[in-house]
Amino acid sequence: MSNLWDLSHIQPETNIVLDGETIPAIFWNAVEKRGSQVWMRQKKLGLWRPMSWAQTGDAVRDIAAGLLSLGFAHGECASILANTVIEWVLADLAVLSCGGVCSGIYPTDAASQVHYLCEDSRTTLLFVEDDEQLDKALEVRPQLPLLRKVIVFDMEGLRELNDPDVMGLDELRALGRAWLAQHPDAVKRRAAACQPDELAILVYTSGTTGKPKGAMHSHRGLVFSARGYNTLVAQDARDERMCFLPLCHIAERMGGEYFSLYTGAKLNFVENPETIPENVREIAPTVFTAVPRVWEKFYSGVMIALKEASWLQQAAYTWAIGVGTRIADQVLAGQPVSAGLKARFTLARWLALNNARKLIGIHRARFCVTGAAPISPDLVRWYMALGVPMLEVWGMTETCGAATGVPASRMKPGSIGPAAGFNEIRLDPATGEMLVRGTNVFMGYLNQPEKTAETLDAEGWLHTGDVGTMDDEGFFRITDRMKDIIITAGGKNVTPSELENELKFSPYITDAVVIGDKRAYLTVIIMIDQENVEKFAQDTDIPFSNYASLTRAPEVQELIQSEIDRVNQKFARVEQIKKFFLLDTQLSAEDEELTPTMKLKRKLVEKKYAPQIDAMY
Repeated sequence: MSNLWDLSHIQPETNIVLDGETIPAIFWNAVEKRGSQVWMRQKKLGLWRPMSWAQTGDAVRDIAAGLLSLGFAHGECASILANTVIEWVLADLAVLSCGGVCSGIYPTDAASQVHYLCEDSRTTLLFVEDDEQLDKALEVRPQLPLLRKVIVFDMEGLRELNDPDVMGLDELRALGRAWLAQHPDAVKRRAAACQPDELAILVYTSGTTGKPKGAMHSHRGLVFSARGYNTLVAQDARDERMCFLPLCHIAERMGGEYFSLYTGAKLNFVENPETIPENVREIAPTVFTAVPRVWEKFYSGVMIALKEASWLQQAAYTWAIGVGTRIADQVLAGQPVSAGLKARFTLARWLALNNARKLIGIHRARFCVTGAAPISPDLVRWYMALGVPMLEVWGMTETCGAATGVPASRMKPGSIGPAAGFNEIRLDPATGEMLVRGTNVFMGYLNQPEKTAETLDAEGWLHTGDVGTMDDEGFFRITDRMKDIIITAGGKNVTPSELENELKFSPYITDAVVIGDKRAYLTVIIMIDQENVEKFAQDTDIPFSNYASLTRAPEVQELIQSEIDRVNQKFARVEQIKKFFLLDTQLSAEDEELTPTMKLKRKLVEKKYAPQIDAMY
């Protein structure tokens, strides 16, 4: 179990731990080197089923050979439409081992989006998870003349299907084994033919306006980034990770799959998105990367459980978290922690903090990583007070994930850390925009040279759209998106993300969008945390019949107003929120208002709810 005052277990690793200049080269070297060691585990029918490196190699070899038998050519694109499952990784590595290009599609995407992504990427083979995803593929297949085959991971419910261009993964593997019997070195030769500068993967950005853009990443960029991640915070084969974010998003693809491929850390796949809270407690990852929404949800769970606890348990927690907070403050200030305070922290862990960590599932965590969206500094301090270092990273699809990272030796809540050693970062002197340059920066947008030219300048600097500041230690802080900065009618510049982060620290608020550009004052659109607000309503005998009636209950309105009042106290009068309204529709990743990483799309929300916004003014 980690202690904030001794972070010797969190050291960067600058040596290359696995040779190879392409993803297939690294993978096949890993299979040879690690053999019978377990790499991946997935829970099915209540049992955790392990898969060794050797077994992974056999599966990838079969699938890759099956693709070759179907005529899959070097440089062709295959897409994957599935949740985060082991088969996703197998298909991805097989496609790359064939010298192909692999593109991921969010499992929540509608059929029309599947059509656009397959057409834009010139997909010839499509992997889908099950009958639900197959339905989307079959709906748009007539409009995709290049699509030759659809391969289904889970054929349950499709036993009677008779379609010559649809096959199960097991059938593809059997084809592959037959092909290998005739061409034993085919996969090995094709993998060896991959070149570092060739296109490897497409990661489509979830644009809030216009069509998604396919960010192109080369093998060189992916390998360079995986090695670079280890120079931020190292992991190895002793570590356990939880694989649960969408694999078509750069965070899990790069920070989960490829980083673990390089370092040998075990990947544990959750059963499904609904079982994440239970699965994380079973897995107890030693390295845990998640988006702020997940960290906020865990914090809310502890706060709600605390309200149901006895007065004695509440008193023990209050004392214990106070001890943890004092240690966190001293560590942040660079001061030594006294022996007496260390002893009190041991007692604090035994009394309350260990239980809080176990409730979340971070009792074995060496450290936690947060990224993909801004997070409240107070939330980072709370995790530190539990005794778990929380390190913030910043990056984007176009930088292959992390481009900055807070070092464990110098944590600063609210900062995204200095530039990672593997890339350069500077601020545009005129606008404060963060600019990034390095081998990790993408090749450009597929089929969109004008968008590429807008984003990548002639000197190779990526214009990120994020506005930041840098302190005298070289630590960056994101102040906002260039397009999101609010200038009120009175001329005051307001950073909405600061207010939004404070609001999301509430256990009753899942997301918030602050409004006020060219307006007289600030207002906010709020999405409540359904589970916690429902519990509040039940505990206080507030009648409600459905989600919409819950949001309209006067007591719930008062509850949210009290949370806004709490946040307003931290800001100047001109920056305070005057009015709010609650979204009365329960949103999920399938709804257009949310990105696949569960963030409200600011521009779309402002447009869709314009009448409600105008009513607040």
